[in-house]
Amino acid sequence: MGQHQHAGLHKESPRKIQTYGTEKTTTLTFPLCPKKYGAAAQEPLPHDDSAKLDKKGIKRIQQLVGTILYYARSVDTTALMALSQLGSEQSVATEKTLADAEHLLDYLATHPNATIRYHASDMILNNHSDASYLSASRGRSRAGGHFFLGWIPRKHHPIRLNGQILSLCEILKFVSSSAAEAELGALFLNTKQARIFRLALEELGHPQPPTPVHCDNTTATDIANDTVKKHRSRSMEKNYFWVTDQVRRKHIDVRHHPGKENLADYPSKNHDASHHRDVRPWMLHIESVLPITLPRAQMPSTLRGCVGTLEDGYLRHAPLPRIPRRKRAGSRNDSRTST
Repeated sequence: MGQHQHAGLHKESPRKIQTYGTEKTTTLTFPLCPKKYGAAAQEPLPHDDSAKLDKKGIKRIQQLVGTILYYARSVDTTALMALSQLGSEQSVATEKTLADAEHLLDYLATHPNATIRYHASDMILNNHSDASYLSASRGRSRAGGHFFLGWIPRKHHPIRLNGQILSLCEILKFVSSSAAEAELGALFLNTKQARIFRLALEELGHPQPPTPVHCDNTTATDIANDTVKKHRSRSMEKNYFWVTDQVRRKHIDVRHHPGKENLADYPSKNHDASHHRDVRPWMLHIESVLPITLPRAQMPSTLRGCVGTLEDGYLRHAPLPRIPRRKRAGSRNDSRTST
């Protein structure tokens, strides 16, 4: 895919901004709330009690969301989570919403030349599905998905990667009663999108086997594969169980994989600045770093009691292996995408 650059973002780069009492740089796409631990980690996001914007301010937020939407969907998918949050607040925008929108503009101005590289492949649709529980306003959860055309994944072999054709980032309409329901809701949204891609690919002359879907939640995977009794899952949204029918019809193939090798973890939630820098090479093409395979991660049960560095570059409590960042000659920012 050729280079796409968002027009009208001519600002100094980078500059520092103030958010939540902590100084952050424009490496972040969205201001990060202070991290909570223990039982408090499951609490919904705090209510936004800042002053509401007037009609002119609300229209500006709507214009920014509409302008950046195509750019984020087609090329710079790292901005999708922030754009999703802004889109959910645009009709009742506040001063905090405006500050968050300016934060996103600063981020896009800091990384203006996002590119994606595609390789010739077997044109087999692959999908990684993930969800973040209670990560959106009003106690809602967010679903993430990563679609790319590659090869059929083989067990115990690295996953051969390709440029993404879509990164899904949506807020679930229904309030999830558990993390498992949120994961099942993410599978539901990703499966609906996969059916559209499968139809298009088959009409283009690329027959599709059951689409491999990566999921890091065992309960959602067992429900999709109909290997657990569902009498106690009646509180879950009934539409989500359509995924089970699609597995039975062999349209998708849902398998459990460790969350560390799940590429959909990135668009499903906000992360700190170091994680953004480390994950950008997996989402966008960077000239000095070109990962073409994703090493398999060990199951969480095998990592109990481990001390030190894990295999294949994986770190504890962090998805995706870390890629060493190299400074290119004449480059002022090693995390900037190449052109």
